[in-house]
Amino acid sequence: MSSSLRITEIFYSLQGETSRLGLPTVFVRLTGCPLRCGYCDSAYAFHGGKRMSLAAILEEVAQHGTPYVCVTGGEPLAQAGCHALLTQLCDAGFSVSLETSGHLPIETVDPRVSRIVDIKTPGSGEVEKNLWANLQHLTARDELKLVLVHRHDYEWARDLLQDNQLFTLCPVIFSPVWESLPPRDLAEWVLADKLPVRVQVQLHKILWGDKPGV
Repeated sequence: MSSSLRITEIFYSLQGETSRLGLPTVFVRLTGCPLRCGYCDSAYAFHGGKRMSLAAILEEVAQHGTPYVCVTGGEPLAQAGCHALLTQLCDAGFSVSLETSGHLPIETVDPRVSRIVDIKTPGSGEVEKNLWANLQHLTARDELKLVLVHRHDYEWARDLLQDNQLFTLCPVIFSPVWESLPPRDLAEWVLADKLPVRVQVQLHKILWGDKPGV
């Protein structure tokens, strides 16, 4: 297993999504992703980055003085060394979350990690890439996130949720694509259908817009 990873950026900010919304968090953004979602807001992480040892990554994370760490991308699991990084972060006492596209297996991720797993909708352009086997490995400490582009995405996600009782596996988040689906519309649809999901807008974009590294 690799003792180094290609890193796009490491930065300190507020968590903008998930149940950790608003918590001061260190983000470790790995380089590379096999998917090309139409709404991607981190395409700058597809290429480039710099090679860093796991020890150097942990040292930089520790400098920020917060217990919360989010490993994200790109798609962090596309680099084999990500698993070792997650385990070492947990061993160091950090509360670790992983943001993953749902395209790669999650069962070998350290069980101490909170896995935030995307389900790609038709509007993403990558719906056929969903690895449905991941659902059987979810626990109550994980979360499912569905990013919605339009009404058709919402109806698809609603039916998927209800038909498979996904809300019994772990918390479920419905998130509107920034400047594409009005959050109020999504909120009204969820209320009308009485869905047991969290409607969430991206806090970091409300505060800082599309600026990377915040």
